[in-house]
Amino acid sequence: MQSTAFSSLKLNPALVSNLATLGYESMTPIQAESLPQIIDGKDVIAQAKTGSGKTAAFALGLLHNLDVKKFRVQSLVLCPTRELADQVAKEVRKLARGIHNIKVLTLCGGVPLGPQIGSLEHGAHIIVGTPGRIEDHLNRNRLNLDNLNTLVLDEADRMLEMGFQSALDLIFSLCPPKRQTLLFSATFPEQIKPIAKRIMNDPVTIEVAEAHNTETIEQLFYKLPHDYHRTSAVRLLLAQHKAASSVIFCTTKIETQDLADDLHSYGYSVMSLHGDLEQRDRDQTLIQFANKSVSVLVATDVAARGLDIDSLDLVINYHVSRDPEVHVHRIGRTGRAGGKGVACSLVGEKELNKVARIETLLNIEVETIELPPVALLDEPLQQPTMTTLQIDGGKKQKVRAGDILGALTSQGGITGKEVGKIQIYDTWAYVAVERKVAAVALRKIAEGKLKGRSFRVRQLSS
Repeated sequence: MQSTAFSSLKLNPALVSNLATLGYESMTPIQAESLPQIIDGKDVIAQAKTGSGKTAAFALGLLHNLDVKKFRVQSLVLCPTRELADQVAKEVRKLARGIHNIKVLTLCGGVPLGPQIGSLEHGAHIIVGTPGRIEDHLNRNRLNLDNLNTLVLDEADRMLEMGFQSALDLIFSLCPPKRQTLLFSATFPEQIKPIAKRIMNDPVTIEVAEAHNTETIEQLFYKLPHDYHRTSAVRLLLAQHKAASSVIFCTTKIETQDLADDLHSYGYSVMSLHGDLEQRDRDQTLIQFANKSVSVLVATDVAARGLDIDSLDLVINYHVSRDPEVHVHRIGRTGRAGGKGVACSLVGEKELNKVARIETLLNIEVETIELPPVALLDEPLQQPTMTTLQIDGGKKQKVRAGDILGALTSQGGITGKEVGKIQIYDTWAYVAVERKVAAVALRKIAEGKLKGRSFRVRQLSS
């Protein structure tokens, strides 16, 4: 029987030691199947769903290949969205802690070019980014891929759906022919096959059978009466399930924003996430939702890529997805890490054919049920217990999480139990605190000092 222990691999011992400190005891199925092939230097095509451990699989592979003394770009990871790129870069940095002086740089659109240019001038070992921004830096000769030994395409199917074909073509043409190429994707549509054939060398194909495991998710399909307003149906589901954190998936950007606006007008703690938002607004939305300062997130499928929420209680499908694979991806946002989750789908009269496709893919029998009673709309709305403070200082100002916690809990401040997630970025920091102590927390940061300096602070609104 094949061992699933990381120590059974021919990995860099520093990586194995760090994995133990992180609590990574054994490999997931996708890791057990792909990592030995990756370590042996083979090109790999792997089909893996969100939450399967695919990021750690390719991240450990590229870190194993890395020569830290060679300060050149040796690995490039391409992702469809900035949110996913940020998540991947965070995971790579975490897995690389056992090896000193590794520099990981994120290059994505939606943010100013200046800081990225400066970072590139200082060099990096690993680049994680979106195809469009990588293409821009290559065209301007700011990025050199001559020393690349590992190319990773994460969620390649989504990159093609989003129209990155021309950017990918340029990137491929500038990568050294002698390299390892790893392609991870949730699905393998026909357009991926010619790309794989063109850029890969005798790849090993891996597909893990657990891809559609939805056993920990309770799926409920609600029959939507003719002409019944979907917003009212969503309100009923939110009232019945009383979830602390809910994601509602919509098909279009306009539909997403309209629903979020409608729910906000009824008093819900809600924000939207779609492609028309400025990057800073998208970042702050994800931060507030992840730290429990916002209860409801209305999102498009593409915008929600890279959404990394450990304890998501409820998913609502505003419309049933045309693609049953997308349906699986949506509902997989809840019930993560072995926990229980609930996924609700609103089913109109013209959507029964879509439900039939889901039945076929998941080998289940769906029975639609009636919506909850209208009387639930009279109940008071649940509001989040947390709120988010934004501090105008971050990593570049040497601000650490301990500095913020210390300032908040110093004499006359709040208790440690009243402080939630603290997230530090280059020039900003965000801290979640209980709403009831927000005024005290604001005063402690505004009137106190971090690293001997005063910083501006404000409370973000939802």
